[in-house]
Amino acid sequence: MTDSMSGNNLIDERALSKLRWRCRRGLLENDLFIERFFDKHAASLTENQAQGLRELMDLSDNDLLDLLLRRKEPEGELQRADVLEVLALLRTNATAV
Repeated sequence: MTDSMSGNNLIDERALSKLRWRCRRGLLENDLFIERFFDKHAASLTENQAQGLRELMDLSDNDLLDLLLRRKEPEGELQRADVLEVLALLRTNATAV
């Protein structure tokens, strides 16, 4: 029970800094999505959301971009609540890319 409760805790500044570094991408388009995400959500990012973002960052740049642009939907291990929540937040400003 503690695990589910702790997942809703906000991440600290050190964890946020490490996550930002982890999210640097090779494609400018992905970086734009991620930069907007952090601009809007960094102050309220939970541990669950951070884990979902880490999972997305394990994808190749092209696979990530396909998800961000809704060319594909998450499959398999990516069909988890934390990943889907973060993906929805990342997609929020998709029209600006």
